[in-house]
Amino acid sequence: MITAIKKRITKARIRYAVANAQASKSNSGVGNRLLSLDVMRGMIMIFLAGESCLVYVALKDMSVDASYREVVDFLFQHHQWNGLHLWDLIQPAFMLMAGSALYISYHNKSQKGVSWEENFEHVAIRCLKLFILGTAIHCVDKGHLVWELWNVLTQLSFTTLIAYLIIRKSSSFQIAFSVGLLILTEVLYRFTNVPGYDQPFVIGHNFGSYVDMLVMGKINPNGWVFINILPTAAHTIWGVVAGRLLITQIPASEKIKKLLIAGVCALAMGFALDWAGITPIIKRIATSSFTLASGGWVLLFMAFLYWLIDVKKINRYAWLFTVVGMNSIFIYTFFETVGYHWFDGFVAIFVKGFTGLAGAPEKIQALLSALVTLFLECYLCYWLYKKKIFFKL
Repeated sequence: MITAIKKRITKARIRYAVANAQASKSNSGVGNRLLSLDVMRGMIMIFLAGESCLVYVALKDMSVDASYREVVDFLFQHHQWNGLHLWDLIQPAFMLMAGSALYISYHNKSQKGVSWEENFEHVAIRCLKLFILGTAIHCVDKGHLVWELWNVLTQLSFTTLIAYLIIRKSSSFQIAFSVGLLILTEVLYRFTNVPGYDQPFVIGHNFGSYVDMLVMGKINPNGWVFINILPTAAHTIWGVVAGRLLITQIPASEKIKKLLIAGVCALAMGFALDWAGITPIIKRIATSSFTLASGGWVLLFMAFLYWLIDVKKINRYAWLFTVVGMNSIFIYTFFETVGYHWFDGFVAIFVKGFTGLAGAPEKIQALLSALVTLFLECYLCYWLYKKKIFFKL
């Protein structure tokens, strides 16, 4: 079986090498697919799958050392409130990457004669599907019908629509519009003085919680709010701007330079707002400082991946991520529903069972079970790729 897997992996590498060679004929030709974007999408999905498979919980449980557990929390857990963990960058990266893919798709279609109006119908329907899927995942998680709008897919359905409405505008207009959304968010949180919800940056007592009570009749106990669709739309819009930049005819060095400058500026503004005590960095309500700081880190990472994969062509193992990224909606839905509620436990029966018989400690059993589950979910994406089965909305 191992030999067969190795042969399949070799064939996959060959196919990607051919695809990359064809793509490299033009740095920005119509229809040219940015491999770095596919890798970024796949990396995000694998990280999210690891969370669903309880890999990070198992890693944290491996030791009772406080320093070790703090490192694991920083890497794989959201910050409790005011601060920024590495894991807090996952959703901004997803939003920004989606914006870039949105612009590249729109550009390619427009080159084929598809009008903005014709494509709008497709985008609107896709956003509706994302919204339905996001709310349905909450229902599956709770085991009964609920009306909750905190899922990332639900959020993305709104931010994508907002970004597409201004996709024909200049990059300068789009950036100004995104800044306007951040200013609007600041105004709403600071000056909507509703009794009980007039503390801008206090969990459960802010404008976002007030909107949740109006829209859903409930407040998220962990502080997440639906109105995040306003500030995080900036991430998707910045993705549109980045996507436009990456497929232009200017030299790659100029593209990287602009991404780096934008990333550093966003980082500086975001942390300056936090350190000056003006607006704290809070991921759960997507404050303007958080949106800027997280967006800055993501832009820097995007510049690095573009340089590494699309410019330097260091992409030998890119296929490991792209086969997952090609079925991102499928794998996300799978590990959030079937995976979390059945598959994880199914795999654990056998992995923990056999490793237990071998005398492995319970913590090792849990970690191996989580890693095997993650591997099988990624292999499922590889199998779908081999069969040329791709799920799209």
